[in-house]
Amino acid sequence: MSGKGRRRGHKNQNGKYIAGIIVSIAVIICCFAIAAWVLMGGMDTGTGAADDTRTSDARNADSSESQTDPSDGGSQSGDADETDAAGEAGGNGADSETDARISDVMESMTLEEKVCQLFMITPEALTGVGTATQAGEATKSAIEAYPVGGVIYFSKNLQSAEQTRTMLANTREYASERMGFPIFLSVDEEGGQVARVGSNAAFGVEKIGNMSDVGERGDTQEAYDVGSTIGAYLSDLGFNMDAAPDADVLTNPENEVVKYRSFGSDPQLVADMAKSELDGLNDQGIIGMYKHFPGHGGTTADSHEGYAYVDDSLEELRDGAFVPFQDGIDNGVSVIMVSHISCPNVTGDNTPATLSKMMTTDILRDEMGFDGMIITDALDMGAITGQYSSAEAAVKALEAGADMLLMPEDFRSAYQGVLDAVEDQTLTEERIDESVRRILEVKMSMDV
Repeated sequence: MSGKGRRRGHKNQNGKYIAGIIVSIAVIICCFAIAAWVLMGGMDTGTGAADDTRTSDARNADSSESQTDPSDGGSQSGDADETDAAGEAGGNGADSETDARISDVMESMTLEEKVCQLFMITPEALTGVGTATQAGEATKSAIEAYPVGGVIYFSKNLQSAEQTRTMLANTREYASERMGFPIFLSVDEEGGQVARVGSNAAFGVEKIGNMSDVGERGDTQEAYDVGSTIGAYLSDLGFNMDAAPDADVLTNPENEVVKYRSFGSDPQLVADMAKSELDGLNDQGIIGMYKHFPGHGGTTADSHEGYAYVDDSLEELRDGAFVPFQDGIDNGVSVIMVSHISCPNVTGDNTPATLSKMMTTDILRDEMGFDGMIITDALDMGAITGQYSSAEAAVKALEAGADMLLMPEDFRSAYQGVLDAVEDQTLTEERIDESVRRILEVKMSMDV
């Protein structure tokens, strides 16, 4: 080969060599670029998951704004699951918002306002009039001075539908203007023997029979209908709370106090019927309450008149009288009324359950797991007034674990007694806050 040919071949080889180097460098650069992209998150699966979440949220939002065609059976299940998940998230958000609102409200309240929230009293105790049948300037001024947590009405206060609607609407408005959140407007409306509205023909509502008869028939739908019927007419009048259902198990056949008010002697039957009646009330926007813990069905005496007790041991109560209350707790009952029944074979003394830390806190709260609102039975009943002053009873009930104090014999004395107990550190303000928070949790759950 000539020298010229050799030089041309040499140049070709050099060109191939250089081209190979360039290609190799390009490949290396590409590899580095890809590695850098991966390290910087371009292919991060977390980003992809976030994108999926946003897409899922968008789908959920779309599905909540439009109706799903029932004929689309194949995709309906998946959409329902996504919607349920979104709903759960929304519910948790709402709870957080409610908690934040309650905290804000409580921070703005004075100690005096907090203590007022612990009381549910009659309109007479609030205003000082003989018989209250209307709510005007006297009620407005009284609520301005004493913004109580609730007012409870009796037959003498309720004359007609229009009169009751106006009275309750005015009271609700005054309370809302004063505190910025609802007031409990309550009544004892069980049906049968205890019917402040149903027993007055002027209201023209359906008359409900005794719960003992409803329980004897054993139909939970009937119990629901009782609650729904009562709830509907109470809501129409402006009430938002009812001291019902009666969850007492009638274990003593000679008991005349709740003989016709109880659903019966079978604990599970009473549990089922009470739950159904409560559901009926709740579905009409009425807050109900289970009563009378630890159970009035085993007594012979009437705590309205004086000392009343049951001989049951704690184990016997767990197997009997406690069953409906435990069932209610497990199913989310928000309010339980504690009675003045003594349980000497449990507590070792004759202290009424309302004033017993063992019965109210150790058993109802800690053992049975109830963290809702505990309201006392009426503190003007003989079982209390025969042994304690209004101030003593109010303070002892709060020490025991109650949240709301129903109808002390002397409201202003009881109110001042609680303030004095905080002042002398018998009660702490933190203890008051615990009860106010539980009360506000129930109030904030109401449709207003």
